[in-house]
Amino acid sequence: MLPIRDHNPSGRTPFVVYALMAVNIGVFLTYVGQPEQQVFQNVFLDWALIPARLSQGSGFETLLTSTFLHGGLMHLAGNMLFLWIFGDNLEDEMGHLGFTLFYLACAVGAGLIHTLAAPLSPVPTVGASGAIAGVMGAYLLLFPKARVDILIILVVFVRILAIPAWLMLGLWLIFQFLGGLGADPNGGGVAYWAHAGGFFVGFALTVPLWMRRGGPRFWSRTHGQPPHPEARYKLSPSHIPKVPRR
Repeated sequence: MLPIRDHNPSGRTPFVVYALMAVNIGVFLTYVGQPEQQVFQNVFLDWALIPARLSQGSGFETLLTSTFLHGGLMHLAGNMLFLWIFGDNLEDEMGHLGFTLFYLACAVGAGLIHTLAAPLSPVPTVGASGAIAGVMGAYLLLFPKARVDILIILVVFVRILAIPAWLMLGLWLIFQFLGGLGADPNGGGVAYWAHAGGFFVGFALTVPLWMRRGGPRFWSRTHGQPPHPEARYKLSPSHIPKVPRR
């Protein structure tokens, strides 16, 4: 189940989203293709988030630097896809500067929660997913009924379905909790608690904006969707009912 787009693109150019994507891709290109051991020693040991180091009172700059590092092409591509889908409407609501500060705050919050979950872990943690999880938490609060197209691939079954954001993001969050409960907190792999933590940090940081917009009245005015015309895509789910053969 992979989200590929939402139905309400931003009403203005999301310069910060594009800049963040460019920085993430640019940083990745500086070390892609190098031997893994060399990348580990020259890049990750210095700039990745290592919870054990933070617990000792050092390396706090890595709360930000780690969010611009990625462990591979698919890791980078997945994060940039989520940022592109959910970030533009938030930048529209928060403004360029506000969204920039919000994104960086989510990155720091996700890193701190990951450290609290595994304070003795020596494993370097990289990726923008904690900050992007914060973007997703904010999106859920502001636009719970926005329609998101997801691509479902089950062997030979391929289908694009439109589902409300609250369902897609709610399922994603449940998977993070389940993954975190079943994972070794001091081991490697997916940083589930950074994802869940970043999500709630983003949600909480957006509550004041939501209240200024009117709280539940904001949902009533916008019907829980971004206040932009719905886009038309060539490959969209069909709303024409199927008629069975007699």
